[in-house]
Amino acid sequence: MAKYFDVHPDNPQARSIHQIVELIRSDGLVAYPTDSCFALGCRMGSKDALDRIRAIRHLDDRHHFTLMCHDFAQLGQFVTINNALFRAVKASTPGPYTFILPATKEVPRRLLHPRKKTVGVRITAHTTAQAILAELGEPLVSSTLLLPGETEPMTQGWEIKETLDHAIDAVIDSGDCGTEPTTVIDLSEGEPEILRAGAGDPGRFSSAAI
Repeated sequence: MAKYFDVHPDNPQARSIHQIVELIRSDGLVAYPTDSCFALGCRMGSKDALDRIRAIRHLDDRHHFTLMCHDFAQLGQFVTINNALFRAVKASTPGPYTFILPATKEVPRRLLHPRKKTVGVRITAHTTAQAILAELGEPLVSSTLLLPGETEPMTQGWEIKETLDHAIDAVIDSGDCGTEPTTVIDLSEGEPEILRAGAGDPGRFSSAAI
């Protein structure tokens, strides 16, 4: 049965954040809020939790997982980005964008796209998610909480607990979060390719804008 954490959206309780991070470090799988919508998250080294994300969402091995990073310095440890794109990406973070970029050797192979060796990265502006990332000290492997057959992601903590009570270890409810997934932009080939138009303005990454 999943634990339910009711966390203050502006001033997350330190005790709750500590308990959540300890659960994640123990290979737990959590549903947590972001500025786009709820996501499933686990630590990078947890194969079991990663397999559970795949099972919940019916994902194949070509799915791009996202590393939710605390800040731009941390993001730079896990992906490579050329100078031409650096400024555009930095100007759009934190925010509702996911960027697909070539991964560094710091990223476990199981998280990489099998052919392209790429991974998704993003930085959220959500206060509670940021508090979790700050204490965890590493990115959260994340995937939008969009269940098979559904067209919209889940946005209510109580509904997530009812639906996934025995599939995940915790639900983190922190008031309102976004209701639209991120805009996903593939930058791995140099020229931006919009893979999914979402909460972020894709026009910021048109060839003319960059």
